[in-house]
Amino acid sequence: MATFLVDYTFTADTAAIRDDTRPAHRAWLSNLFDEGILKASGPYPDGLGALLIFQASDEDAVKELLQRDPYVPVDAIEATSIRGWTPVFGPISD
Repeated sequence: MATFLVDYTFTADTAAIRDDTRPAHRAWLSNLFDEGILKASGPYPDGLGALLIFQASDEDAVKELLQRDPYVPVDAIEATSIRGWTPVFGPISD
């Protein structure tokens, strides 16, 4: 399994949509965490984005997974970037 960093970018215009959808979004993340797919996640302090760390077979698997985020159908995410990452130290490293 490979590790991927997912960066979500939000805008202030969609804050109310995110607030309404956040319980479903966090339930989705919680299930992924319980399955061992999500390693960590959280919003940036300015409220304009979030970082999610996944372990998956490849980037396409991450893209497919992200399509199930409850934020997607309500257009709560302005932009998404996915980067492979090789952690060397810490609980996520191999």
